[in-house]
Amino acid sequence: MEQFTFGTIKYERPDYDFYNKSFEELSKKVTEAKSFAEIKAILEEANQLLVTLSTMGSVAYIRNTLDTTDEFYEKEIEYQNNEDPVFEDKLVAFYKALLASPFKEELRKEYGNQLITKMQLDVDSFNEQLIPFMQKEGALTTKYQKLMAMAKIPFDGKELNLYGIQKYFEHPDREVRKQAFKAYSDFYHSNEEEMEEIFAELIEVRNAMGKALGYDNYIPLGYKNQGRTDYGKEEVAAFREQVRTEIVPLCEELFKAQAKRIGVDELKVYDEFFIFPDGNAEPAGDDEYMINEAKKMYHAMSPETAEFIDFMIDHELMDLKNKPNKASTGYQTDLMAYKAPFVFSCFNHTIGDMQVLSHELGHAFAAYQAMRHQSIVPYYSESTDIAEIHSMSMEQFAYPYAEQFFGKDADKFRFAHLQEAITFVPFGVAVDEFQHIMYANPNLTPKERTYEWHKLEEKYMPWRKYEDDEFMERGGFWYHKLHIFLYPFYYINYTLTTMGAMEFKKKYQEDKEAAWKDYLTLCNVGGSLSYLETLKAAHLSVPFEEGSVKRAISYAKDILLKAIEEEQEK
Repeated sequence: MEQFTFGTIKYERPDYDFYNKSFEELSKKVTEAKSFAEIKAILEEANQLLVTLSTMGSVAYIRNTLDTTDEFYEKEIEYQNNEDPVFEDKLVAFYKALLASPFKEELRKEYGNQLITKMQLDVDSFNEQLIPFMQKEGALTTKYQKLMAMAKIPFDGKELNLYGIQKYFEHPDREVRKQAFKAYSDFYHSNEEEMEEIFAELIEVRNAMGKALGYDNYIPLGYKNQGRTDYGKEEVAAFREQVRTEIVPLCEELFKAQAKRIGVDELKVYDEFFIFPDGNAEPAGDDEYMINEAKKMYHAMSPETAEFIDFMIDHELMDLKNKPNKASTGYQTDLMAYKAPFVFSCFNHTIGDMQVLSHELGHAFAAYQAMRHQSIVPYYSESTDIAEIHSMSMEQFAYPYAEQFFGKDADKFRFAHLQEAITFVPFGVAVDEFQHIMYANPNLTPKERTYEWHKLEEKYMPWRKYEDDEFMERGGFWYHKLHIFLYPFYYINYTLTTMGAMEFKKKYQEDKEAAWKDYLTLCNVGGSLSYLETLKAAHLSVPFEEGSVKRAISYAKDILLKAIEEEQEK
């Protein structure tokens, strides 16, 4: 098992008839079990089946995103999108049998309350009426992802994809930045009609799923699909309001200082990523250099991260270089049969490359740890609202090593990255509120939907100014956020977890050893605890509580404002 690389993993199309029959038999065995020992053996058998099925699904997905023109893996994804919902029916029936078992309380005692909670959540989130809707949803999201991957934007004498063009948003020549953003905008504008159709169908399909489970729309199901068991949309709305009152004014201050720093009267959207008048921090070397420095960093950080990065490199579990026809995305996924994470991205020689090497590898480290500390598949991965704490905190833990990646520009990197961590949050909550509006108001026309985004920009991003761009002015910016299409109601996680990451930043500065111990706890518990229980185990605050946002960002706020004050005194 140890002697493998990702390229040598053999893909075999999952035989869903076999998996469906296997879980039907396992459900029957549960109902006939005479002892808890039998239940444990059945659960272990189910574990092994799920590990194999999940691994083949991940292999197909990774290879499809590596080359979206590869027809073989495109067909495999299509096949799995059709078969997965049917299998889900069998899996949910298995969970129902376990929940009805006289040995349920022994299951709880052996594996913890979260296993029962997770199974109940899956049962409550599914019935067989959902199968055709889930199949349709899979086809629509694949269509959107392929549309994005096939982007060919002519600029600067080159043909660029969505990652390639974004490097020019940091160009020192303001006119180049403006034209690059316009080229980016024009790609979405030229595909507006097709994206309108895809999203309209997604709203219809997802709301139909919600109604099939007895809800008014998709929103309650969206929350269940994100694994949320101990908070709801009221708590999220309260958090968004804290962001509006605490973070939005800070962002206005930061962008005002930025306009002054780069010498413009009014900051435009195409200026937002240009932080310093003499240019932003750039990686000190090429792709290979960055990966080698990441290896050194993780060896210096801790014994646990040293073991992890060697595993990732030895088994070729990262594909980070930008190539034609690669999906325009970045992600971490699991190859459970190998207890191996996999990281995918498209480097573009900006500070974003460093974020990949810390953010996505933060996810991967958490997965690596959980798969070695948890005994059952449902605990291999945490809920999505915890997951981003791992990644965003790792970004902060990387700050002491910035010189390795950026040389003399290390301080530039640290300031720009920290500012972006804060200024991102209002955008993140706007994405969340936008989705609530969309699913609660399905009769909005496509142009009305887009105008709702325009209104949210005025609410959460009052500094945002467009120029000579009618499409963006009326709200077209939302189209670029793939999570709205692919992962509904996920995006708020990035903002909730920013609070945890900012807390870890402060702890890491004050007591590195204690902070790392809490971080390891966060990673090792995987999905074995609820959201609030996991926060408690890692000694983190609850972001919904009044005043929590102000407290969480206080340290970062002080750092940024002090840097601006010193800059203006020069």
